[in-house]
Amino acid sequence: MITSVFKKSSPINYTVVTLFVLALFIISQIKQGNWLTSSLNGITSAGILVLLFGSLFLTNFIVKKNGLTKSSSYSILFFALFLMFFPTVLTNFKLILANFFILLALRRLVSLQTLKAPKEKIFDASLWIFVASLFHFWAILFIVLVYISIIYHVSRDYRNWLIPFVSLFATLVVYLIFALASNVDLMGNLDTFTMVDFRMDYFTNEYQNLALSMFTVVGIYFLFTKVISLTNRPLVLQASYKKVVFAFIIGILIFIISPNKSNDVLLFTFFPLAVMATNAVEYSKNKPYQEMVLALTIVLVFLSFFLQL
Repeated sequence: MITSVFKKSSPINYTVVTLFVLALFIISQIKQGNWLTSSLNGITSAGILVLLFGSLFLTNFIVKKNGLTKSSSYSILFFALFLMFFPTVLTNFKLILANFFILLALRRLVSLQTLKAPKEKIFDASLWIFVASLFHFWAILFIVLVYISIIYHVSRDYRNWLIPFVSLFATLVVYLIFALASNVDLMGNLDTFTMVDFRMDYFTNEYQNLALSMFTVVGIYFLFTKVISLTNRPLVLQASYKKVVFAFIIGILIFIISPNKSNDVLLFTFFPLAVMATNAVEYSKNKPYQEMVLALTIVLVFLSFFLQL
């Protein structure tokens, strides 16, 4: 029944998902308790909501424009559902902003398969990744995906390999100007940004541990189904699907090495995981299987969400 509703793209489906995210946001903000205590908190909350809706729009645009999924609404539904795994992410402005920039980068990298204006796309993607790293430094690891994309599509032109350095230089110049104008401690920031922490003892309660465990099960399952079915996908899209898999792995690596670790950092994996989950549902001809996968995902995310409130 649920799959029947979302197997097609329609304004009603987009409205349902948008209202769903809005409800999640309001619940999380009420739980936090200080979103309207000052004008600054109100502006920050409004910014978070705009970025969340923008992330949904970008997710839908990327998968539809590049043929990563069929004509359905599953991708934005899964993205919205994954937000429920870790409710605190809905109040983390910097992380949501960094992920939004990563989505902008992924939009350019996935579209590189068309071979239209490859240099502009490489520059844009690299620039968005470096900008994202200003808000969460280890998002810079997504630059590896830029070079993976170059290998897949435009490796013969040596100039393509140098373009990310131009983006890095442009980002550094803007950041240095801002830092000098604001009297920012550059060396102190660099030391803080580049810290690595592999510890996994950050949980403040057992429900966060449970949420991570459930997310891990979901992530491993959809990753496994994508990897084993990759060769059955159209040849023209296989490079794009491989980039999605690499994006998920990079997101996991960012989570593992980030300092001040929290489940929120897994936000970087939500887009690629939403694509893999959508493919798992769409390409199965077994209707009961489709319903079971979607229903179990919904049960897990709702259980995780309400246990952590």
